[in-house]
Amino acid sequence: MKLVWKLLLLLLSATPAVAQASVAPAHESRLGARPVISLPKAMGGGDPATVRRVAARASISQVSFEKFKVPIGKEPPLEGGVWYPAKDERSTQTSPWPGVTENARVGGNRLPLIVISHGGGASYAAHSDTAVALARAGFVVAAVNHAGDDQNDQSRVVELWRRPDQLSRLITYMLQQWPQHRSLDSRKVGAFGFSNGGFTVLVAAGGIPDLTRIGPYCQSHSDHDLCTGIRRAGLDPSNLPVHLPTKPWVRDRRIRAIVVAAPAFGFAFGRGGLASVRVPVQLWRAENDWHQPNPYYDEAVREALPLPPEYHVVPGAGHFDFLPPCDVGLAKAVPEICSDPDGFDRGAFHRDFNAAVVQFFRSHLSMEPH
Repeated sequence: MKLVWKLLLLLLSATPAVAQASVAPAHESRLGARPVISLPKAMGGGDPATVRRVAARASISQVSFEKFKVPIGKEPPLEGGVWYPAKDERSTQTSPWPGVTENARVGGNRLPLIVISHGGGASYAAHSDTAVALARAGFVVAAVNHAGDDQNDQSRVVELWRRPDQLSRLITYMLQQWPQHRSLDSRKVGAFGFSNGGFTVLVAAGGIPDLTRIGPYCQSHSDHDLCTGIRRAGLDPSNLPVHLPTKPWVRDRRIRAIVVAAPAFGFAFGRGGLASVRVPVQLWRAENDWHQPNPYYDEAVREALPLPPEYHVVPGAGHFDFLPPCDVGLAKAVPEICSDPDGFDRGAFHRDFNAAVVQFFRSHLSMEPH
């Protein structure tokens, strides 16, 4: 049965992925009239060029990367990677990312930590461009493969509660066991998530979803991807084989701010489910997300949050445009993830997107510009 569920949440997958869209404040939600919060005036009121200039002034030149493994009890350890500002020294080891070395010493002390949760069926490297941008700005950025819902294994994809627990274990590893953990400030921890990862960081910040909402949702929206995928897997959306553990949803109070892009299962929370999410939230929606149709995912989260998020709708973007631009080989292998609408420049969007993410975390984790 678990293998059958693989087909269901594969629809919410996010593999390292192509997009000119500007970072724009959202229009008023169809779910209500709560005002939308745009970028701070210090960032030019959301003007992308100003956002980039502010972020660039605070950037550093040297970034390094290293792999690690996070112990997780009786299961095989989680594979992960960390990007970080490095000391200004020569290194003969190069990483897969241009201008990024490997295994250098950390440059700095009391650095903030950002953990990344990838989308379904992806890997810790799925948001490497965002990770590098954050590391250049002075953050240490760590991510793991979500075992059971990564590019190598989706046999436990239905067990969504595993993801927040894995993210919390990553934070503990980075703050206590990572060989260079003394360079981190445990009071400055943020989290970034896309799609299934967006769901993950909402839970880690205090969200409690109600998965029984999937049945009624699919009764009303039988043509949506999630619901057609359930039926293709031979399952009844109103009678899904989900058996929650006693305390399924792990909250990590060390997380002080979150960035959420195109969160999966947004409709499953409601106001009660997100009532405990009191940290600052930057929320992103792709205007043309056919995969997770508006207003049932991002808008549903925005409306349910107890405090207004910094909210952005990306004109012309699709669901997978929050992934980096694809190289030629990947574009041929997975065109459904790599193809963009005419006129949408994913690379240009990511420059603005990454700059806005950097500034959000800088503002809410009390970082002083370098």
